[in-house]
Amino acid sequence: MRQSLRSGRRAGLATVLGNETGVLLWGMAAAVGLSALLAASRLAFEGLRVAGAVVLVWFGVRALWHARRGGPAEAGADGDLGGERDGAGGSGWRCYRLGLVTNFANPKAGVFAVSFLPQFVPQGWPVAVVLVGFSVLWALIDLVWYAAVVWLVGSARRVLGRPGVRRRLDQVSGVVLVGLGVRLAAEAR
Repeated sequence: MRQSLRSGRRAGLATVLGNETGVLLWGMAAAVGLSALLAASRLAFEGLRVAGAVVLVWFGVRALWHARRGGPAEAGADGDLGGERDGAGGSGWRCYRLGLVTNFANPKAGVFAVSFLPQFVPQGWPVAVVLVGFSVLWALIDLVWYAAVVWLVGSARRVLGRPGVRRRLDQVSGVVLVGLGVRLAAEAR
């Protein structure tokens, strides 16, 4: 939503595509057993959980900082992953990477892929093939949902893009991201 608001529908869709690439990669990791490591290894899960918490808190603090400054927030406020910028708020590649990093910062996506999806594999079917299929379905459903969100935000961009509204949205999203990061960091397995 933030990328759609800040930089338009194209940036929002690039972010969604990055996120859904992450979904597919988590699903493929589950299919080959790599995300089972997250379920089995406390150290691996804890490391990813802490890294994810740090990323979320960083995104939230940056959003709060830009909201506090009072001026129009920069396009990279929710996670400048480096490099390219243009006048429209950043490149599609940067938005794609933002979506991908955000997905990878969520260890629950990996745990979901390894713990929820396998229970629906029919007896006698090839587990890896079915898990990849489920992951594609998961990504497609997400893609449809988030594309609708991007379209709606793009339609409301004129109202949501006003400086006062944008500042409040930055404040709310910053508090939510910091809260999620703190919750993730404090969560016990």
